[in-house]
Amino acid sequence: MQAKSCEAHPPDVITCKMSKEPNDSLAIVSGTPFDFLGVFCDSVIAGGAAGVVVEAALYPIDTIKTRLQVAHAGGKIMLKGLYSGLAGNLAGVLPASAIFVGVYEPTKQKLLKSLPENLSALAHLTAGAIGGAASSIVRVPTEVVKQRMQTAQFASAPDAVRLILAKEGFKGLYAARRDLNDPEVAMIGAFAGAITGAITTPLDVIKTRLMVQGSENQYQGICDCVRTIMREEGSPAFWKGIGPRVLWIGIGGSIFFGVLERTKQILEQRRIRDQKSKRY
Repeated sequence: MQAKSCEAHPPDVITCKMSKEPNDSLAIVSGTPFDFLGVFCDSVIAGGAAGVVVEAALYPIDTIKTRLQVAHAGGKIMLKGLYSGLAGNLAGVLPASAIFVGVYEPTKQKLLKSLPENLSALAHLTAGAIGGAASSIVRVPTEVVKQRMQTAQFASAPDAVRLILAKEGFKGLYAARRDLNDPEVAMIGAFAGAITGAITTPLDVIKTRLMVQGSENQYQGICDCVRTIMREEGSPAFWKGIGPRVLWIGIGGSIFFGVLERTKQILEQRRIRDQKSKRY
């Protein structure tokens, strides 16, 4: 884009020269106040899109992982209905992912501007923790319903929600206090996510057992769950589903942030075009 510079010469003659700006998009954006609403809206759209793509693509792997973790010693793994509960889960994943990225991106950018450059990692981790806490309000109930349907306890998501509320009350939708798939882990990429996924498999097994037990109350809490698994199945049971879990988190992290960054770029380019059209 070219910028016009004009000079006045006597007698009342004005000459103008066209000069090229080094970066017209930066020239428009720089110096403007932080657009929190714009960043938030773009992040919500990008996060929702990325979350839905990842969940739809990797849902069968997640189902196999859940069934492996629930199966007791000698139990067989059912390979039918690997997409069971996908539609209802997407209804929860969309807002949860949108909330996470919608909170994470503006918070991260605000912190990066406020903190010294050598503390940029802290800005990312803090924003991730805040985004994860916000999204868990939606994500945890979604996980509970999803895993109950993956283990064929309910026929549909609405039935699952209705019966969980009827038998276990509202707290039944929050059988796990937090989503063990840490947003901070996913942010550092597919490789680091896969390693962490492997290490935290025992925690994921415990989470899954607590989530799918329903009103039977087979386990009285985390400690009782650990003792019961050790007594009845031995320590190898804590590593059930490690293969699908590593694959799911590794590929999922790669797809999620690939879609996320691409969508953010598209939305950012559109916002810059809109700013140009308003200015000129």
